[in-house]
Amino acid sequence: MTDTIARADLATAPASDPDVARRNRTALALLLAAVFVVFLNETMMGVALPRIQEALHIDATRGQWLTTAFALTMAVVIPITGWLMQRLSTRAVFTLAMSSFVFGTVVAALSPVFEVLVAGRVIQAVGTAIMMPLMMTTVMTVVPEGERGRVMGRVSIVMSVAPAVGPIVSGALIQVLPWQGLFWVMLPIALAMLAIGVRRVPNVSETRSVPLDVLSVVLAALAFSALVFGLSQIGAAAVGEVAIQPWVPIVIGLVTLGAFGWRQIALQRTDSALLDLRTFLSRDFAVSVAMMTAGMVSLFGAFIVLPQFARYTLGLDPLWVGAMLLPGGLLMGLAGPTVGRLYDRFGPRPLVIPGSIGLAVALWTLALGLGPGSSWVVLLAAHIVLMLSLAFLFTPAFSASLGSLPPRLYSHGSATIATLQQVAGAAGTAIFVALYATGVSAVGGSPDVPSAAAAAQGSHLAFLAGGFLSFGVIALALLVRRPAAAAQTPAH
Repeated sequence: MTDTIARADLATAPASDPDVARRNRTALALLLAAVFVVFLNETMMGVALPRIQEALHIDATRGQWLTTAFALTMAVVIPITGWLMQRLSTRAVFTLAMSSFVFGTVVAALSPVFEVLVAGRVIQAVGTAIMMPLMMTTVMTVVPEGERGRVMGRVSIVMSVAPAVGPIVSGALIQVLPWQGLFWVMLPIALAMLAIGVRRVPNVSETRSVPLDVLSVVLAALAFSALVFGLSQIGAAAVGEVAIQPWVPIVIGLVTLGAFGWRQIALQRTDSALLDLRTFLSRDFAVSVAMMTAGMVSLFGAFIVLPQFARYTLGLDPLWVGAMLLPGGLLMGLAGPTVGRLYDRFGPRPLVIPGSIGLAVALWTLALGLGPGSSWVVLLAAHIVLMLSLAFLFTPAFSASLGSLPPRLYSHGSATIATLQQVAGAAGTAIFVALYATGVSAVGGSPDVPSAAAAAQGSHLAFLAGGFLSFGVIALALLVRRPAAAAQTPAH
């Protein structure tokens, strides 16, 4: 009873209250640190995959399930987080997420066989899936409207720097430790975050008894997992390496997604939807999320194709490929706070319009300005422009989208954005990989170790698609606007 009263007092007390302000800062700092840890873990696996495959005597097709299973779990769990954050306190959700991550890390570190390792990654993914929506909802709950851009800028540091340094950290560790060392190094950090969070994460929102619709959970799990799985198989299908054609799970996912949407619309009448779709009734939310999703497709697609071009066309060693991609990620993160402050002062449009134009310039440069005789300097410059442009898109888009919602829909908005990020990541990877593989095959190159000309042709087709997609991002950027102040008041 006392804890409930404390949560209510904290949720309704003015932000100017020194105790409330201090607890809010504590919550944000701990959540930012936790999100950094789980994001770092997510991006460390790619570099370690070859070593794991050799140690466990598996091929690349099976090894890829370490990342595919992680993405599928994220897609299944994230839609449930909207309900979870209404039902449980902030501290309880944090504890659940970090406990799952810690347990999964232990299982992965002790894995004697590949199947157990995959199970450990799945358990880790449950915690990771919860953490990001919890972070976004907490920001919207405790940060005044006029300061959200600055705080979202700090969030963008985590979202950018962790993926940028993850491959470098992984590459360094895998040189001196067995693959299990990746998890043993992560374990004490995660345990420390859990121990501190259990004691120090404050409860910053009120809870309410919300029923869990089991049918919605089943439909969401089937819809999003089928979509992510089907999209992830498009690239393999382009070279004839799948047992089931990608369109089968994609169609199943789309049909089930329609049923899920219909179910949510029916449950919204009693405020019991698993994922409240009334968020899309906000024009600003819909436009900002559409722009952000298109940008995510470009980001994930570029992440998968750029290393292929650098490795096989430019002939760079893997360590140098990772080092070349590091500056863009770091600059994207460092630009976040500045972009956030500019958002608070000027709103989103003066930021997202130049950002979308920069995205187009970078993608068209990659599509038309690179070939077998290109300098790595051009690739480095294009990647830096790409990442800085996305910094000018993502921070304003996060702030404008969630800022346009009434507080009662913050958790649903956060879960919706996180879910679409997973689908966009799978779609971007699928589109770019399929076009890359098509280009490689057209030149007659091997998909495993393509020639310089084949990798250049595949990269050209992939980035050409990204260039055309960037025109849509520009069009959406012209429609983004600062959320109206009225959107900050709860709906009744």
